Amino acid sequence: MDVNQRIAIISAHLHPSNPQMGENPSLRAADCRAKGGAAGFKVAILGAAGGIGQPLAMLMKMNPLVSVLHLYDVVNAPGVTADISHMDTGAVVRGFLGQQQLESALTGMDLVIIPAGVPRKPGMTRDDLFNINAGIVRTLCEGITKSCPNALVNLISNPVNSTVPIAAEVFKKAGIYDPKKLLGVTMLDVVRANTFVAEVLGLDPREVSVPVVGGHAGVTILPLLSQVKPPCSFTPEETEFLTKRIQDGGTEVVQAKAGAGSATLSMAYAAVKFADACLRGLRGDAGIVECAFVASQVTELPFFASKVRLGRGGAEEVYQLGPLNEYERVGLEKAKKELATSIQKGVSFIKK
Repeated sequence: MDVNQRIAIISAHLHPSNPQMGENPSLRAADCRAKGGAAGFKVAILGAAGGIGQPLAMLMKMNPLVSVLHLYDVVNAPGVTADISHMDTGAVVRGFLGQQQLESALTGMDLVIIPAGVPRKPGMTRDDLFNINAGIVRTLCEGITKSCPNALVNLISNPVNSTVPIAAEVFKKAGIYDPKKLLGVTMLDVVRANTFVAEVLGLDPREVSVPVVGGHAGVTILPLLSQVKPPCSFTPEETEFLTKRIQDGGTEVVQAKAGAGSATLSMAYAAVKFADACLRGLRGDAGIVECAFVASQVTELPFFASKVRLGRGGAEEVYQLGPLNEYERVGLEKAKKELATSIQKGVSFIKK
């Protein structure tokens, strides 16, 4: 390959919308691959230039299971893409800017991760926030129905308790809904629970496993401290303290950042931990079990977070809650009441 051909390939990779490569079909941008690109899965991040999206994109670029990483946003996607693409890992990175490029960003993807949305700003009501993010999720999910209807979808955009039902309704309308392939990401609650419980027990958080069920906001977050591994017991005071801290973990970060943001870095870490589990499931690894907010028959509610077994089909098995103590049974009833309202709000947004 001569120098001009190599320059043309580099140019096509950096500027796929304006390739300087003549008529040679071997140099088309769509065929351009980083030399030595790894085998693996194709992953898209929708909202890749945001506070969660950027560290999420960086961490996914580092994941050896990812071969192609598509970064989509309505602003700043080219800059984030250029930055991330300089990392010397196997995944090939491509950027997509604006809604006109959404379908291209999604075509052929195995996994779509959606952190897109706006954070709550001063003067903005929760209803304002819901209406904006609900509209964003609806638009992105409509793109999925057209370009990668069989992809696994990891939904992070808040409020998850409502946005997952929104996504489900969009997929139902398009006739492509597979409840096993739509997963609300509640991993941050599990990550916090593992960390906070480990602090109390004096253990390494990586040695602790706390199931967190219910939903992904306030009292809907229910850590099952009676099922912690390694097995241990907590006083009523410890149980109350830990449960409250896990439920209010987001507020703890918002207050610490003093108006400068919310939980973006820990959320990105948790999202990548969950995405990695999904990719290992898609690869066919056995025994991949994590908590997620999914279509469920565990309770009378249509959606509920509990342990799920991840496989090639997505959430292939949804586990029952197991034995609960009295504190958890009371918490479950509170969680279900709040969840029912949030789920209906999401369904109504699409059906209105």
